[in-house]
Amino acid sequence: MKEYTLNVDPRILELLGPNLYTNIYYVLAELIANAYDADAKNVYIVSTKDNIRVEDDGHGMSYENGDVDKFLNVAGISRKDESDSYTRSGARRKMGRKGVGKLAALSVSETVDIMTISNGEKSGFVLARRPLEGNKLQPIADEDLNFMYVKCCGTAIVMNNPQYRLHRTLSVVKRNLLKIFPLVNEDFKIHIVRGDEVEVIDSFEDNIIRELCTIITLGDSFKGLSKLVPTIFPAKKNELIENRTKYTEPIEMEDNDGRRGEYMLEIEGWIGTYKTTRGRKVEVTDFPDNFISLYANKKMGEFNILPIVGQNKLNEVYVVGELHIDLFELSELPDMALSNRQGYKTDDPRYEAVIRFVRNCLLPEILKKRDLFADLTKAKKKKEMLEVQKKNEIELKKQIDNFLLNASRIATENIEKIGASAPKDVIQQVISEAIHDSVPDLGIKQIVDSQKKKILIIQTYSDKSLADIVFQMLIYNNIPASDILYSNCDDEICRVPEGYSVYKYLREFFVESYSTKKILVLFITSDNTKRSWGAMTEVGASWITQIDHKIFNIPPFKPEHPLDDESQWHITDRNETDNSLSMSKLSADIFCQKIEDVCNKLDFIPKSRDENKSYLSTLVNIV
Repeated sequence: MKEYTLNVDPRILELLGPNLYTNIYYVLAELIANAYDADAKNVYIVSTKDNIRVEDDGHGMSYENGDVDKFLNVAGISRKDESDSYTRSGARRKMGRKGVGKLAALSVSETVDIMTISNGEKSGFVLARRPLEGNKLQPIADEDLNFMYVKCCGTAIVMNNPQYRLHRTLSVVKRNLLKIFPLVNEDFKIHIVRGDEVEVIDSFEDNIIRELCTIITLGDSFKGLSKLVPTIFPAKKNELIENRTKYTEPIEMEDNDGRRGEYMLEIEGWIGTYKTTRGRKVEVTDFPDNFISLYANKKMGEFNILPIVGQNKLNEVYVVGELHIDLFELSELPDMALSNRQGYKTDDPRYEAVIRFVRNCLLPEILKKRDLFADLTKAKKKKEMLEVQKKNEIELKKQIDNFLLNASRIATENIEKIGASAPKDVIQQVISEAIHDSVPDLGIKQIVDSQKKKILIIQTYSDKSLADIVFQMLIYNNIPASDILYSNCDDEICRVPEGYSVYKYLREFFVESYSTKKILVLFITSDNTKRSWGAMTEVGASWITQIDHKIFNIPPFKPEHPLDDESQWHITDRNETDNSLSMSKLSADIFCQKIEDVCNKLDFIPKSRDENKSYLSTLVNIV
């Protein structure tokens, strides 16, 4: 009769087991890692109403050869130096080290069936939080040892009546597992089974990399990933997709024997950004989609360092990455992983160096690429919208020309019939009927009108600070940025379309258009206005089109004709020493009045005066 003795105080199972892991996916990752270390090619995760089974086709464990005793030696160090660092096949580096991962299943269930077969020799026992007799574990009879997928060699771990459950949708289970265990390929597959449903995970790249728009790879091992990122902007491909050599940095460390020496920290992997976050439904049990994970020996050590290295910026929601630092798991150096395998000791110099590199270099660089992608996307959309707008302008002109031609022809023919000497009211009736009968569907005019910019901010770059305040106040008052034309705006959607000057844009879409829709102009004037040829041209263009306008002026400049110099304009003072801006309380009130009037003219509902004055005080000094 086989006996199974746990080489640890049994109380530790009750104290440590339930608290060791806080998430079912971390538990599964530990069990999958054990299968990987056993040189398995397939891992099966089978979910039923009564249990969760993790079965693999690895070497299995032999009772006769002492493999089971090694398994039951909790916290027994599995590797001390490089000679212990490879699996039995020699083809894989071991992931395990602490010897506590086997307790992972006890975080899910009070009792766990361990069944194993090695070259036909079967063994099995019940791992429990409360062993029945001291350190003795309950054996499982040979006839009760059953495997669903393995034949000759392998191990099955069955978590009975689990306290945690897998997500009801297998695709979500697949996505979560990929985030914490991406090491899957044709030689190591994960099968997720629930009833007749089966999901197979055999490729990480297809599930994540193809959703990216930018990437930076580190090291030759990850260089091939860049080819899987869709090329949306070929002309800017080299700026969006970049392959680099691995990052290296010397680190001084003491080994396990206290000898100090220099070690080379090497960081490989990749970091990228998603094209979009739209459609990513976050479930309660999900890991976030934006993360930067740390791996050592291909096993995840910390899921997400993004909250540590990031600055909580909006564009960080697009960031995803996977960095591999095998120095974290060098056998001769102190173990820096936390016992639950969900993080590292933050004061370890290896960890500090990685955080410093990601925070100061890698993350800012990938965010710059994401910003470039966003600008290119906006420019592309704006170009497409401009083409549609031009097409609609042509169609409107064509429809109106046809309308005029048909109406005049019908009126002429009908007047000939009744005679030119007919009474005036009869002729007017004939003309009215001709116009009515000839009106085509001019709904295109409404479309053309809706596509036009509604506000033009004219300024010199030197006066951008005041123009930005005007712009931000417009946005605060619910006017969309896409309705504003502002050549020096930080938001690309507001800038003049590529290939256009403001003058050309006004001429093509306002002067030469059959649409009667006008654009409201906000002038930011100062002594710089007279010195800027571009600004003077824009003043002339707005005058030619007879456009309504408002003036925001910086003294000592005084607006002159053709500007409306008779109306009250707003005044903002500028300090000659540091170029800082300020307004009096009266000027601030006039400023808000003008912004609100702009909203009313364009049928937008403005904020209240008090709200506007309060917000304005956050943008400029009011004295």
